[in-house]
Amino acid sequence: MQIEITDKRRNEVEADAEIICVVAKDMDHKWVEDREILKIAGFKGEQDEVCFLAEKRRLYVGAESIGHDDIRSAFAAAVRALRKTGVKSLKSGLYLGKCSAQNVKAMAEGLIFGDYDFDLYKSEKAKHPIKKITICHEDFNGKDIDFQKAKGYIESAEKVAHATNYTRNIVNMPPDDMTPKMLALKAVALAEENGLECTVLDEKGLEAENMGAFLAVSRASEHPPRLIHLAYKPKNPKYRVALVGKGLTYDSGGLSLKPAEYMVTMKADKAGACAVLGIMKAVSELKLPIEVHGIIGATENMIGGNAYKPDDILRAKNGKTIEVRNTDAEGRLVLADCLCYAQEKVAPDYLLDFATLTGACVVALGEYTTGIMGHDRALKHSFSKAATNAGELTGTLQFNRYLKKLIKSEIADVCNISSSRYGGAITAALFLDHFIEDEYKNRWLHLDIAGPAYVEKPWGYNPAGASGAGVRMTVKWFEQIIKQAEKDDNHR
Repeated sequence: MQIEITDKRRNEVEADAEIICVVAKDMDHKWVEDREILKIAGFKGEQDEVCFLAEKRRLYVGAESIGHDDIRSAFAAAVRALRKTGVKSLKSGLYLGKCSAQNVKAMAEGLIFGDYDFDLYKSEKAKHPIKKITICHEDFNGKDIDFQKAKGYIESAEKVAHATNYTRNIVNMPPDDMTPKMLALKAVALAEENGLECTVLDEKGLEAENMGAFLAVSRASEHPPRLIHLAYKPKNPKYRVALVGKGLTYDSGGLSLKPAEYMVTMKADKAGACAVLGIMKAVSELKLPIEVHGIIGATENMIGGNAYKPDDILRAKNGKTIEVRNTDAEGRLVLADCLCYAQEKVAPDYLLDFATLTGACVVALGEYTTGIMGHDRALKHSFSKAATNAGELTGTLQFNRYLKKLIKSEIADVCNISSSRYGGAITAALFLDHFIEDEYKNRWLHLDIAGPAYVEKPWGYNPAGASGAGVRMTVKWFEQIIKQAEKDDNHR
């Protein structure tokens, strides 16, 4: 599907159909030419409600507000509806809100997300009849935007949206096809395509790095683990950032075996790793002036005679010992060693980790919201603001000294699971905190994406399955800190 912007008005562009957004149920707006027909059809302009008037070649779609996320969702709904028709080309005007750039990007992202399907394993493939969409340089409220800037916003949005869909595809892949080795090969292919550096460590490499916690998790799997290190290094970067992703290509729970119904969808336990791959793809294609390292711990957590066990004591890369009391709290063990690796090898200005880490985060915030945790209030606020501007939902969960006591071990430096059933998302993050050096404490964010990464029903512009959680908000945050760095440079 090709998206282009033209400096022509809507009536000057030929297309099979036009998308018209009814914002805030304003049926009296001048662009709503068919209000009487729409009234008879029962169209009220609710969010994502659609009504296609085939004889008029106009599809009306509702948006609760001119906010970018409502517009993004509306355009996704419009494309989904029109895919069922014979329409091959579309046109639309602009719907500019408080931030014109965000709304232009939202329109393009919505169009791409609405056309997404994961049909790799279906005999009958999804149809994608819409080949061309033209966005006209004409705003529904008469606002103006520089044409060249608008063109740039669309090109940028396309890269981010395709990186999000790339992430969705990998998360959706089943565990027998997306093993740790295959995930590493996916990273190598991305590096070759996008000019990234790529290092992959096998079991011997992990042993050389003293990653005892990571190796313990992988022991019972016939698919050997991989540590993947991608690097994007532009000239004169504003910052150096390390992204760490949990890559459990499948999680059975190990000897602390999950109930059968909880094992379904565990292919999505690699969503943190996949988000890191998607971010690396977007950053390198956008050519952002920021050095980014993507570090992924890829493995399976399986059962067998050589599986790691409750009561084992593991030694992590930084020398700290871990008492295992539950083998289903495995992601934090992999992340612990990968976080140590990131600090040692990269020495980043910022350190972020992405993980489908805890069901407790889903209990706390719901299926659609990422949990943000860390020590620095300004950093958490900065990232939350970027997520909102990108259209991703976040909630901050606060550390406290009382919860920290719950992972105390009597026989090791730390226990891998809390002694209480409550506050599990926070205690998991506090476990990771044991592997963050003092100099990085205020530069680190933990992002628990267990809720939004994989949902078994459609929501908004997200299909059932993987959502690509983490990609858009991180790219937006990068753009935000780059802009701030440029402002600081200008004031010096």
